[in-house]
Amino acid sequence: MNNSSAGVALSPAIIERVSAIVGRQHLLIDADQQLPYLREWRELYQGRAGVVVRPGSTDQVAEIMALANAHAIAVVPQAGNTGLVGGQLPFNGEILLSVGRLKRLRQVDAAGYTMTVEAGVTLAEAQAAAAAVDRLFPLSLASEGSAQIGGNLASNAGGAGVLAYGTARALALGLEVVLADGRVLPALSTLKKDNSGYDLKHLFIGSEGTLGIITAATLRLFPRPAETATAFVALADLERVLALFAAAAAAAGSSLTAFEFMPRLAIDFVLKHVANTRDPFATPAPWYALIDVSGLKPDGSAERQMLAILEAAAERGLIVDATLASSVAQARDFWRLRDLISQAQKHEGGNVKNDVSVPIASIPAFIARADALVLGVCPAARRLAFGHFGDGNVHYNIAQPLAMPKAQFLALWQPLQAAVNRAVLEFGGSISAEHGIGVMKRDALMAAKSPVALDVMRAIKQALDPKGILNPGKLL
Repeated sequence: MNNSSAGVALSPAIIERVSAIVGRQHLLIDADQQLPYLREWRELYQGRAGVVVRPGSTDQVAEIMALANAHAIAVVPQAGNTGLVGGQLPFNGEILLSVGRLKRLRQVDAAGYTMTVEAGVTLAEAQAAAAAVDRLFPLSLASEGSAQIGGNLASNAGGAGVLAYGTARALALGLEVVLADGRVLPALSTLKKDNSGYDLKHLFIGSEGTLGIITAATLRLFPRPAETATAFVALADLERVLALFAAAAAAAGSSLTAFEFMPRLAIDFVLKHVANTRDPFATPAPWYALIDVSGLKPDGSAERQMLAILEAAAERGLIVDATLASSVAQARDFWRLRDLISQAQKHEGGNVKNDVSVPIASIPAFIARADALVLGVCPAARRLAFGHFGDGNVHYNIAQPLAMPKAQFLALWQPLQAAVNRAVLEFGGSISAEHGIGVMKRDALMAAKSPVALDVMRAIKQALDPKGILNPGKLL
């Protein structure tokens, strides 16, 4: 594949033509203006763009891509810049194309349980638009205030609602996509059933901007739960977490809308570094589960179901302690403990983050195996395995040892990540559950995927982007 476009410099003439498309105020050349688009929140990667361009419509995106294609100029699409694998950043002076001004709510169909939004709409804004018509858009992430729909779909985002509602892929009915040559693929279908050939939207969901630029999407909506019971549960070990999940899933079925897990160290980090947080229990426990059971009628059935689950688990000796949220505010406080883990980790020095998935039944054995391999690389490493137990997504993060300098620890990033990936593959898992591949996991993907799978991926890339101008160097 031709990736020479990554090195093409932007001439003053090209910059002027881009400026004419979007307007001078939406073309950022000044380094200070560009900085928010070129630094990701962990400050692990620092990008370099020839220019940052902020188109305000699909037509403008199409014009920019037609121009870039004609001159073999690389373009890196970016949404909310909340990615964790470097996939949203330019590194060789490419055009950075931000979809942040594509903010229109094009249509909300409450009766049909769909809405069509543009790519720059934040996840929180999409949730609010659904709530305004008494519907639920269930995709939920800690970064939902800044993460944008275009990026959520390009990375096939997951989050806490996957257990009940699926990933971003399952929530998209249709897409509008600008292709590498500037043509627009208009596929904003609201149909639940369409068996008329290849389902093209799935090529672009999870493609990390390497095949096309998502400019709008038609999303599935759901009935809003009338009530949710939230419980914080203390447990002695991961085998009991697994047993509790199995029991909760069997008892609640589709009413089980979240089942998260986290170790004591994660709670300690949050309590230590984040104000206005409180330990749900007087006595620490090794592991915790955060559980939501939801109901469509405000009749107390969700709470009764949750209490039955907890009482049965206590009788079997599965839990150390449990507390049921007595108010929406208390449930929110429970979820803050979970959502603030990544933020709290930043205050503990260097962190090596691994977003992986394994079969649910293998989670305890996987974590034990990963612990052994990681400690073989860094004997004093502090391990934080947490995440979405109900869909097998483990955020296996490794915190800097207390006595080790940060630079020395971060120098172990590759061997530590390789150790975790080794454990993942031993259990038939995936080296990326919801964060994508980007540049961080690009080389590891070569070992994780079969040669045939890689050949098919490269063939698709070659067919849709023969000049290699869309997000070069990412994913493949």
